[in-house]
Amino acid sequence: MELQFEFDPVNKVLLGRPQGRLTDESLAEAYDAIRKYSTATDARAGIWDLSSVTEFAISAEFVRRLARQEPAMPDATTRPRIIAVMNPTGFGLARMFQIAGAETRPLLEVVHTRDEALAALGIQSTHFESLP
Repeated sequence: MELQFEFDPVNKVLLGRPQGRLTDESLAEAYDAIRKYSTATDARAGIWDLSSVTEFAISAEFVRRLARQEPAMPDATTRPRIIAVMNPTGFGLARMFQIAGAETRPLLEVVHTRDEALAALGIQSTHFESLP
């Protein structure tokens, strides 16, 4: 899996975009990367765009275990985070994560597209810049 991060300094939104095959192991690494980048940028919101994932090789047990962990982005009760995923399998796994982690991530939403994610955040114009 390849993982790209972008940041919109105007709206303070972190965008993560994994590409390729997503596995339990690669998702665990991505979760750590989200923590690193959200802290470094002081992101006020996050979008996890799964539109370029070609295969969801993730176990339901791993999703539930990940949902029980501390949220990757700090301040989960004040900073919205959105998962954008069209793939039916990925959407189901994202909803499972949302439901299992609802207590610690009350502002997490699952939508189908990045445009829906931006609309949910009330953002009309983006200024994303690639992060190293």
